[in-house]
Amino acid sequence: MQITATGLSKRFAREWIFRGLTHTFEPGTATAILGPNGAGKSTLLNTLSGQILPTQGTVQYAEGGRAVAVEDVPMRLAYAAPYLELIEELSLTELIRFHTRFKPLRPGITAAQLIGLMYLEKSRHKLIRDFSSGMKQRLKLALALYADAPLLLLDEPTTNLDRTGVAWYREHVAATLAGRTVLVSSNVPEEYDFCTAQLLITDFGAQAAR
Repeated sequence: MQITATGLSKRFAREWIFRGLTHTFEPGTATAILGPNGAGKSTLLNTLSGQILPTQGTVQYAEGGRAVAVEDVPMRLAYAAPYLELIEELSLTELIRFHTRFKPLRPGITAAQLIGLMYLEKSRHKLIRDFSSGMKQRLKLALALYADAPLLLLDEPTTNLDRTGVAWYREHVAATLAGRTVLVSSNVPEEYDFCTAQLLITDFGAQAAR
């Protein structure tokens, strides 16, 4: 999916989070959105994906040379972030079955295979509320990485992961990049060092736009 931002700006009350961003994100590219904590990386990520309306400027979407309406972007979007909630009353198997009713897995990947890729075979009937924070984050990542969606957003993807979990993330993000438009919000190099482009959000602050 192609995302074209033109003069994109977002303000909360009197504070500008970013201003004047003009950039095109092409299919098959991975872009890191960088900056210190609290600088507005997540806000920019959500604005680019149409989940938050901009204060100024526009965002346009296209897939296969055809325009995509903003209301049709969610069905083409896979998103993983530590603040996203899981339905904790469901078991792992039940949650994957529920999730994939709305966001199918990539062709050739079954729910059982996804559980295997996460190394969670022994937890297939375990309730999500009984998962560790690391297990929950790995599940969020797996559902996004292996979703059949051309737009992939990753916000601080290794939060709550130990060294083994970080290695798992790096292996599986590399395996699922091809052909997608990938945006990674981070300030941890091992989360985004595979990206071919970088945007520093402080370059689009209120001072930069004057």
